[in-house]
Amino acid sequence: MTLRNDGRIWVPKKLEDAKRLQAGEIKGRDIPEEDRDYYLERRYPAFGNLVPRDVASRAAKERCDKGYGVNNTGLAVFLDFSDAIQRLGKDVVAQKYGNLFQMYEKIVDENPYENPMMIFPAIHYTMGGIWVDYELQTTVKGLFCIGEANFSDHGANRLGASALMQGLADGYFVLPYTIQNYLSDQIGVPRMSTDLPEFAAAEKAVQDKIDKLMAIQGKRSVDSIHKELGLIMWDFVGMGRTAEGLKEGIKKIDAIKKEFWTNVYIPGEANALNNELEKALRLADFIEIGRLMAVDALHREESCGGHFREEYQTPEGEALRQDDKFAYVGCWKYMGEDAEPQLIKEPLDYEFTERKTRNYKN
Repeated sequence: MTLRNDGRIWVPKKLEDAKRLQAGEIKGRDIPEEDRDYYLERRYPAFGNLVPRDVASRAAKERCDKGYGVNNTGLAVFLDFSDAIQRLGKDVVAQKYGNLFQMYEKIVDENPYENPMMIFPAIHYTMGGIWVDYELQTTVKGLFCIGEANFSDHGANRLGASALMQGLADGYFVLPYTIQNYLSDQIGVPRMSTDLPEFAAAEKAVQDKIDKLMAIQGKRSVDSIHKELGLIMWDFVGMGRTAEGLKEGIKKIDAIKKEFWTNVYIPGEANALNNELEKALRLADFIEIGRLMAVDALHREESCGGHFREEYQTPEGEALRQDDKFAYVGCWKYMGEDAEPQLIKEPLDYEFTERKTRNYKN
């Protein structure tokens, strides 16, 4: 979002130009102005390049899916600062974005002052976070969650560059006044003991999982399975979803889970420092949360904010909400390893605020 303050996003109007760019025959600067499609400005004249991330991300993916993407993969669009440089001067642009331009040039080996940057949306717009109350306490009593890991400032659109500021705000200004409330309520309450049966049961469950993983000794690396899961999430549970795609995604995630628990290979020892084992334990959780994300997206038959179901959109391509059916927060309860999660609903009742469908056309 920061770069889109002055940058203009575009792709070629002609498919043949896109193919030449993908083949490396020409550069973005070689495309004449009249052959450039500034598609965000065309679709959203009131907001242009400053539409929210989820809107801009879906639009970029749509153009690339249609074959107009650039880069050798076809999975990129141009972010062009030539107008800003001409209007403000190179020194002003460098002062505002120089560090980002420098990082881009180191990665891509191309000067963004002379040729437009190539960008493509990432997964971060699906971030939500752990539930917390107004004192940042999770559903586990005594466990607090701060920064971007909690959902408090996340809605339809992630706050741009909010990770550091949210962490600072929570750490400096919120927690000192909330944790002490919890601590004052706990005076005289003994600390949790490792002798408690609940602690022993949790420790045994983790050890059983480790033993099971180390005993598989299959043929697939953790990274290869993780990469396959990531592609499934991108293709079927990403920014634009359909019922058909989500059902297919769930089937593929179930297959990934079976492959993981029967064919993963973890070298080394369980009792030593083992990076592959750590990655495998995280991947086991990623598989579960990935499936839950697909199940959650499938049950919500509407488009609202960052959640976009392609079957539910206005004729102009805007998100089509169904507040009469889905005006609630959905929370899923874990029911066991092989059981379907249970949906718990918390109604969203607004006394003073009128709910409206977002519209960036006007």
